[in-house]
Parts: sequence; C-alpha cells; structure tokens
Amino acid sequence: MYKFLLSTIFLSILVLASCSSEQPNALTESDVEKFLQRVELEDKTLGPIVSSAYWIGANFITYDSQKVVADYGKRYQLLALERARQASSFDGVEVSAENRRKLNLIKSSFVMPSPLNDELAGEISAISAELDAMYGTGEHCFADDDCYDLEAFETIIDNSRDPAELLKAWEGWRNIGKPMKDMYLRMVEIGNQGANDLGYDGLTDLWFSQYDMPAEEFLDETDRVWDELKPLYDALHCHVRDELSNYYGEEIVAKTGSLPAHVLGNMWGQSWSNIYDLVYTPESSSSSSDINLTNILIEKDIDEIEMVKIAENFFISLGFEPLSDTFWERSLFIKPQDRNVVCHASAWDLNSDVNDLRIKMCIERNAEDFSVIHHELGHIFYYQAYSDLPDIFQSGANDGFHEAVGDLLTLSITPNYLQKIDMVSEEQAKQANSDPISLLMQQALDGVVSVPWTLMLDKWRAKVFTGETSPEELNNSWWELRKFYQGIEAPRDRDSDAFDPGAKYHIPGNTPYTRYYLAKILQYQFHESLCNQMGFEGPLHECSIYDNELAGEKLRAMLALGQSQEWQTALEALTGTRELSGKSMLNYYQPLKDWLDIQNAERTCGWEG
Repeated sequence: MYKFLLSTIFLSILVLASCSSEQPNALTESDVEKFLQRVELEDKTLGPIVSSAYWIGANFITYDSQKVVADYGKRYQLLALERARQASSFDGVEVSAENRRKLNLIKSSFVMPSPLNDELAGEISAISAELDAMYGTGEHCFADDDCYDLEAFETIIDNSRDPAELLKAWEGWRNIGKPMKDMYLRMVEIGNQGANDLGYDGLTDLWFSQYDMPAEEFLDETDRVWDELKPLYDALHCHVRDELSNYYGEEIVAKTGSLPAHVLGNMWGQSWSNIYDLVYTPESSSSSSDINLTNILIEKDIDEIEMVKIAENFFISLGFEPLSDTFWERSLFIKPQDRNVVCHASAWDLNSDVNDLRIKMCIERNAEDFSVIHHELGHIFYYQAYSDLPDIFQSGANDGFHEAVGDLLTLSITPNYLQKIDMVSEEQAKQANSDPISLLMQQALDGVVSVPWTLMLDKWRAKVFTGETSPEELNNSWWELRKFYQGIEAPRDRDSDAFDPGAKYHIPGNTPYTRYYLAKILQYQFHESLCNQMGFEGPLHECSIYDNELAGEKLRAMLALGQSQEWQTALEALTGTRELSGKSMLNYYQPLKDWLDIQNAERTCGWEG
C-alpha cells in the first residue's frame, strides 16, 4: 500500500525553519490552521510528483532510478521531520479535536526517521533505496549457468516434494540477505536517533505509539488476542506435523517438536496452503470438494487482466464506482521481460484528486494470485472511499485496517460466489460445500497459519531496535522467535554470517508487520459482523458479501472515515464493538477445530521453544 503525503521537496529546510522561528511566542489555533493549510497545499501540489518517482523506482530498477528515489527520500525525511517539529510546537495550544488529531498524525507518521541532519538523512535514504533494490534484483547462482531469482526459487518451494531440492531452494534465496546485515543495522542506528529527536524512546516506542492508545497497552492487546487464538493454531500445527511426517518420514519431519521450514510449501512458511493435499484427504474419493481454481483459470483461458476485472466486479456489486481508465493504462499486471521490477504486489494512490490509483503486481494465473488481486483492489477501493477527506486523513483507521479490508474480500471467495460468477457449476459448488473441513482446512492453512508469523516479525524488530538483540545474535533471535511463536525451525544450522530476515521483503523494505496481524484479526470481525447484519443464516465460511447492497453500504461508510477518527470508532461503526477480538476467527473455524481435536487425540502436540 503506497500513499505519499509529502511536504514540498523544493523548499529548503532553512526556509521552513526560519518560518518557524519567526512565529510569536504565544501561538494560537489560528497559527495551527495556517500550518495545516500549508501542509495540505504542499501535499496536494507535489505529493503526486514524489509518488511518481517512487513508482518509477519500483518499476524500473536501475542505477539512475534508485539515485532519484534516494534523493527524494532524503528530502522527504528532512522536510517531514521539520513538519513534525513544527507540529510539536503546538502541543500546548488549545485546538479542536480534528486539528489535534492532524497534528498528532504529522508527528507520528514515520517508520525510519533520520535526525534533522542533511548527511544522516542522505545516508538513511541511500541505504533504504539500496536495500530495496537488492531485494528486487536478488539472485543466487550455484554455478555460472545455474542462477535463480525469487520467482524461480518460489516455483520450487511451492511445488516440489523433493526434500533435497526444497532445501537447496530454501537456502539459496536466503543468501541474498547476507550482504544486507551491516546496512540494516546502520539504518536502525540512524532511525533510533531520529526517533529520539522526535521525542520517542526509540523506534519501538515510535512504531507502537500510533494506535490511539499507549504503546504498552496496545502490545498487551495483541498478546491477549493471540492467547485466544493459540489453541486453534496449536491444533493445526499438530495435525500438519503428523501428516508431513507420514509423507516425508521422521528423518525429515519428526513426530514431535518444531516443523522444518523448507517443506511447508511457502518460501517463508507463512502459508501452508500449497501442502494442502499432503495434510488432508477428502472423506469420500468421489467428493469433488476441492475446487482447483488454478486449473479453472487455465481451462477457461482467463488471462491476467480478466482476473483483475473479476475482482473489480466484486466491488462494483457492492456499490463502489468502477476503476478509472488510468488504472488500466498505468498499472503493472504482468512481469516485464526487458527490465527488473519489484514484483511484490502493492496498491498505489498516486493522486487521489484525479483518481490516479494503480496496482503493481506480476500476476500469475493461479488461485493464490486470484485471491491477492481481490486483496489489492481492497486497498484501491479504500483509497476511493476516503478520497474526499483532507490528505492527512487519507489512510486507514490504523495500518491494519487497510490490510483487513483486502483480506475481508478473500473470505467471500466461496464456492457460492464462484458459482455466481460462472467459475464453477451449481453442482460443483454443492459438492464443495458438502465437505466443510476441506474448505476450512484450505483457508486455515493460510489464514490461521499466518497469525503467529505476522505477530513475530515485529517482535523480532522490537528487540533489534532496543538493542536487546545484539548484532551477533540477529539470526539466532530470528529463529528463536519463529520457534516460540510458530513451532518452525531452520532445516539445518545456519551460517554464522546469515541474515535470514533480509530474505523477507518487509524487513529490508521497512514495512511494519503488525498491520498484517491486526488485519488477520479484523477481517474475521468484519466478516462476521457483515454476515450477521445481512441476516445470513448458515456457517460463516459459506457467507459471501458479494452483491449485497447492505454490506456495501456498511463497508463504504466505515471506509469513508479514513483516518479521521480513532480506529476504535471505525471498528465500532462496522461491528458495534470497540475491542479487538479473536472470537470471530474462532467462530469461523469452529467446525475445523472440533475435527482437529478428534484427529489429534492420540498425538503428542506442542513443541518446546
């Protein structure tokens, strides 16, 4: 998700600083209004130019494009920091609740701030651009004529069942992380200085103070919800481990302890959906409960653009406006053959005033990308819903809301939905619904499996930011936390210079990951609430909000709030509660949990970590 709210990059820091120094000692709300008006004008005037620079940097990875991105990044850091300091000067001024929220958002809208120092701002921007490019162009060669990029490695991890081949691919991709380590640590060092200068105790304090409640209280909330969900994850982990052990043998997957990371069907072990066929067999061999959406896309000759149009029609059925012509003209849908691009799927709001919204994605014609497209368009239509708000409020209620809206739509990709859009027949939909464990298992292998992963990443970063994890222990700490939360371990001892976190985009890309944890929780709260308000009767996993006017109205009303209200208010607007809860996810997967408990009755579950 990309939306840049930037100060003008052509005004010097000195000019801004001198304006600040000329303010009278007794500041008033009138001064606040003038400051906020200037910020709004700057964002609207030059924000789209900076957004375009970043778009080019992600779609044309060259020396020159990265140099431009680094330069824009440096100017943005300095100017955004100056704006934050100016916003802080109004802390003692009595202002309206709306203006106070705007000021607070300006002060806290940083991920990796530099001190207000030209040299350090340039250094951190250059490091950030280089790390991003290193990931985007990452490749490992076992020999001169045996080279693989992420896409090639993922093809092996996603599809192979040969343990030796899987291990080779798993270790191969992680080699790209090794040269990132020193740069990453230097970036964190500068970022901590910048967070201190903004009045925070460091990056950890900055990151977790952005949720409309004290940081410690928010972290307690995330742990409380995980405690609710852990029994469901543990039951799934126990079943998957036993089934993989039966398939690969105990020398590869033991019957007890943690799971080896290379046999889980995903480069990072964050989703196990690709090993569904290894861990679940339909009760009846004649039951065609397994809808193979990948095969359907191929058989029906549905190309990449048509996949996006299908997802667009979902939102149109809820009452959203169709996507603009420029979306189709300017988005990246297919990986170019003539240049390097960052293929990681993302949605971009380059200029909401002219509805310049785009996605960037190297679409593959498979079930996973069919779902990802629905997710990315969730971002796009969220942008659309709050486009009339002041630029400062043009964001999700918190960073998890944006992801949750995208994930919400994936829960509605049900057999009944696929029937309505003529992807499957009525008989196929009935057969799929006849085996709910199959459907829930497929979803849980992604939706439940990813929960501890999304919690663990920022737990690791928090320890790095505070210095609790030493530079020598970066990789060991990574695997200790993965074992503790996920029950996953490296398939064999890692090299002393390994930096496996660098093999996950969001680490070198500096994307906070708690948003995905919140999204996993919120999507089920959203889904259950909308289904109840629709009057849906039946299991939650059979409910789809597709083509429901009431669901569309409720959803748009919440999205239109943007970031203008506390996230608890936005949550209450849609669900009637202000509290995060894992109960909706538990309700959704209750039939599966009951089934797992029976399967696991004679197994030894859990792991030490």
